[in-house]
Amino acid sequence: MLWVKTFHILFVMAWMAGLFYLPRILVHYVEGKQAGEDVQRLIIMGQKLFRFSSVMALLALGLGTWLWLGFGFSGNWLVAKLGFVVLLLAYHGQSFRYIKQMALGQTIRTSLFFRIYNELALLIVIPILILVVVKPF
Repeated sequence: MLWVKTFHILFVMAWMAGLFYLPRILVHYVEGKQAGEDVQRLIIMGQKLFRFSSVMALLALGLGTWLWLGFGFSGNWLVAKLGFVVLLLAYHGQSFRYIKQMALGQTIRTSLFFRIYNELALLIVIPILILVVVKPF
């Protein structure tokens, strides 16, 4: 089970790396488009990074389910953690919508919005980490 846990952590880290960088691509896209620059490369980067991040998310969720089935469902900390994981999945889904809008050439939010949006993923991950390590309840 330790190998499963190791790979679960690895895939979560890769998923989060993607979620942390996607909004930065969106910031550069918005600023580049406003400056009249060619943003096609950013669109391709965003799409590829989103696909990579999605694969990592699926692997992380699959291994997380395996751990859950192996260790059982015990403790309210796990219920709270799963709630935050659902929020993270919603964030992932919203990122997909922004990447899709970017690919369609639509004007999306401001670069300031995406700078703030970038921090939201961290605010969701911090409680997950605390709940997993400390198991406060």
